Amino acid sequence: MTFTEELRRYSEECISGNIPVCKKHKQACQRFLSDLSRQDTMDFPYLFQEEKAEKFLSWMRLFKHTKGILTGKHIEPHIIQKFVCGNLYGWVDQNTGYRRFNKIYWQVARKNAKSQTLALIALYEAFVFSGGTEMMEIYCAATKTAQAKIVYAEAEAMLKRCVLLKDKYKTVYNQIEHKKSGSIIRTLSEEDRKTGDGLSPQCGIIDEYHAHETAETYDVLDSGMGARSQPLLAIITTAGFELNYPCYRVEYDLIKKILDPDVPTEMENYFVMVNELEKNETSDTILIDGRPIAPGDLIDDINDERAWPKANPIICSYDVGIAYLRKKLEEAKSAPEKMRNFLTKHLNIWLSQNECSYMDLDKWAACKGILPDLFGAACYVGFDLSSKLDLTSVTFEFIVEDKYIIISHSFMPVTTYEKRCKMNKAPFGYWVSQGWLTLHDGPLVDYRKVKDYVIETAKENGWYLKEMCFDPWGATQIGSDLRDMGYEVVAVVQGLKTLSEPTKDFRDMVYAKRVLHDGNGLLTWAISNAISDVVDRNLNIILNKGKSRDHIDPLSATINAHVRAMVSTEEDGGTIIYA
Repeated sequence: MTFTEELRRYSEECISGNIPVCKKHKQACQRFLSDLSRQDTMDFPYLFQEEKAEKFLSWMRLFKHTKGILTGKHIEPHIIQKFVCGNLYGWVDQNTGYRRFNKIYWQVARKNAKSQTLALIALYEAFVFSGGTEMMEIYCAATKTAQAKIVYAEAEAMLKRCVLLKDKYKTVYNQIEHKKSGSIIRTLSEEDRKTGDGLSPQCGIIDEYHAHETAETYDVLDSGMGARSQPLLAIITTAGFELNYPCYRVEYDLIKKILDPDVPTEMENYFVMVNELEKNETSDTILIDGRPIAPGDLIDDINDERAWPKANPIICSYDVGIAYLRKKLEEAKSAPEKMRNFLTKHLNIWLSQNECSYMDLDKWAACKGILPDLFGAACYVGFDLSSKLDLTSVTFEFIVEDKYIIISHSFMPVTTYEKRCKMNKAPFGYWVSQGWLTLHDGPLVDYRKVKDYVIETAKENGWYLKEMCFDPWGATQIGSDLRDMGYEVVAVVQGLKTLSEPTKDFRDMVYAKRVLHDGNGLLTWAISNAISDVVDRNLNIILNKGKSRDHIDPLSATINAHVRAMVSTEEDGGTIIYA
């Protein structure tokens, strides 16, 4: 059987269900089969050259395992490694002869030879890919120095055990150097501020991208590859907890589109593989074997060992690996605080909440939709005027039939905006372009303009401004002005007695899909930041701004509006004033 036939048969077995894999894994296999069928056609300039793929696999077999029960034995690539690396190195552009895939994303659970695969790629790029003539720069990148060293240390350990290569390299100043070409492998981390500026990477390896708070390392590696004819950016990661970090917010969202055959994309040079347990990624409750599965909930049963290979293709291929996962599950059941780690690291499930996170973002996303015509509708306006120096927010909340409709807007001084953009922690520029964030000149938010925005927006849309809901602290002047203009101003005291029930009720309404919003990214970001504290035996909760990961002002404004909206029994009415 040729290598191409082996990968074809593997793909067919995965798609048919004979091999337990997740939906995205099946889509990756279908993409491979579709690409094979498109060879030699006018709109597909790529060829699969199995000799190039087999060359990398032969390289893998030169080395020995450095950990686990196979320590000291030569590596025999697992079929998932054959599929991933075979695609990576087998596909070429028939016009140039260059590699097709210059970017790879592989999401797989812990203990599935992730570091080993990355180390072998690093060594191959440095020692073999150019024919051993061009000087290559290979960087193993992570958020922390210790994490960046994991792949580097694995590469060094395998080299030391490879007799055939003992005279081909040297290690100097914490870097591996290929003697013939001068190619180097070294670490790169945000922690030690080695940002990589001015470097010219042939290959950038990003380990555990889920932990990267920003895309800084990614961008530095990617932008530095311009001088290379066949660069490679390799991302191999487990799932994580931070859904506002770029791995989930940007990359995971993108790879879903690449794999979905019904979504047209122009990403022919990006190889993607995901090994995970199945979730309901629709916005509706679905039935599986008679079981209702809500949006964002797991389809697979975590207790069903037959589902584990979906996230663990390698570790579930031998008895010791299955026993390891069985032990980890029992530990998670006996200590609930360990369950999050088991789900994320061993079943490769993105979690949208940690122990204290206020809301499941999947359920919030399921409430996004097209807003109805609100002309003539009454609304409660919630304000959060926490700081003139940073973010100020307002929320219009309407009650239409059985839905709470949320429209949010925020304000920020230009001086703070410029600092925020340099920090690169959130896409403030994008939020401005989408009309969710207004910038005020200078170093302060002008509360008079905030007041004018609320009144003018209501006037333009024909909304009834029923009540203006403020934290009385710091809102004396704007509250007084609005009261003098004839508006109903309500003081929302920021304490447990006032806020606990509305904070829980708003979340309950989201989970019941009785909230409708327009997908405002700034409000979603605020919700992803929010941490709630359970403060007593009655399970009263309050949002903790001190513990929250970043600003939650748009959410606080929404809760202030909901304090009044949740007790309203009217769907319209009130006083319309455009003074």
